Amino acid sequence: MTTPPSSPHRQILSISPFALASLLLIGATRLILENSKQGRFSLLQFPPDEILPLEIEEQSSWASNFSGGGSVAVPDDCNVFDGKWVYDNTSYPLYTDESCPYLSPQVTCQKNGRPDSLYQNWVWKPSECELPRFDALKLLEILRNKRLMFIGDSIHRSQHQSMVCLVQSVIPDGKKSVHRKPSMKIFRAEEFNVSIEFYWAPFLVESISDHAKKHSVQERLVKLDSIAKHSRHWEGADVLVFNSYVWWMYKPIINATNGTDSDMQEYNVTTAYRLALRTWANWLETSIDGRKQRVFFMSSSPTHLWNWEWKAGGLGNCFNESDPIQGPYWGTGSSHEIMGILHDILQELKVEVTFLNITQLSEFRKDGHTSVYTERKGNLLTSEERADPNTYADCIHWCLPGIPDTWNQILYAHLLADYGFLQMSI
Repeated sequence: MTTPPSSPHRQILSISPFALASLLLIGATRLILENSKQGRFSLLQFPPDEILPLEIEEQSSWASNFSGGGSVAVPDDCNVFDGKWVYDNTSYPLYTDESCPYLSPQVTCQKNGRPDSLYQNWVWKPSECELPRFDALKLLEILRNKRLMFIGDSIHRSQHQSMVCLVQSVIPDGKKSVHRKPSMKIFRAEEFNVSIEFYWAPFLVESISDHAKKHSVQERLVKLDSIAKHSRHWEGADVLVFNSYVWWMYKPIINATNGTDSDMQEYNVTTAYRLALRTWANWLETSIDGRKQRVFFMSSSPTHLWNWEWKAGGLGNCFNESDPIQGPYWGTGSSHEIMGILHDILQELKVEVTFLNITQLSEFRKDGHTSVYTERKGNLLTSEERADPNTYADCIHWCLPGIPDTWNQILYAHLLADYGFLQMSI
């Protein structure tokens, strides 16, 4: 397989999630995000110098002697987002949809009748280093007495499910549980006093789509300056992983309020996104204790809505794709303006946020989507619907096991490097 380009310009592409009028939003503006360690976040390098709690030698020594052994921190000069997908049907997947009881039918492609399983065996290999193999017991020890919370939309919910499946097999029956609260799903590892949580907030700020299940509305309304109803649930979490993009891109404009609920206006999505992220940033700066908490922001999860982008003359989408894209590739639904807004907000922050740029590595995986092997509105697709993939194939969400496992492997590498810091924050 051809290695993706190493240019940092290729590493910063975000995506447009729906084959709708949202594409009108994506202009010719190309914002190049600098490969710099001088800001308050890291786009390309892992891990940034300023967040390493220990020297690399100390990290390696700790990791090799820690229970289970074998995992070492990634060198700080290694860009884990530059690499290639390598086939491995010996060591991967790390779980199956049969072995993990915590997966929703939306993502269990094998159970839902997908005839191929190759998409489960591709492993991301950085060009200049090795990602540590995921060690569930080690992660649970790192997170002992702590809360790990994923905050965002249904794609982020899949990442939460992935993380739960990656750790649950090492926990005895009777020592693990799942609890649900409004907008929340909480997995508990009792012996470690660890909770791995998901909180539904597709816009981060408040909206009329905040019900975890009843959120499908034709005209979306977002409260750009309101976040308190959500954020009160985030307070006290030790590791927060945010995501917000897909739901913004339904249309080029969005109904929103800013200042008073009675003053609803139409906003350009890019303007609304900037205002919402500033509200989120203000909450971070007033509520996050950088001495005790870690904050991450996941980049956009790409879509594969039109196969003419990787196959000359194609008239379909991600349906029936079984291999990654080879060679340089990024989809046409990449909003540089949105990515630039996120860059600006993160750079201005006075608290540490680590940006996990999983967009480019995920762009290659046209084969990993749920396609027609999923559900819609709580029901699996019928045989008639599956026979019409151009209408019904889901090329936004991902099968599990699958690509979100790699995102969590990268997150795990950061938490491994942060072990000393997280222990001091107890």
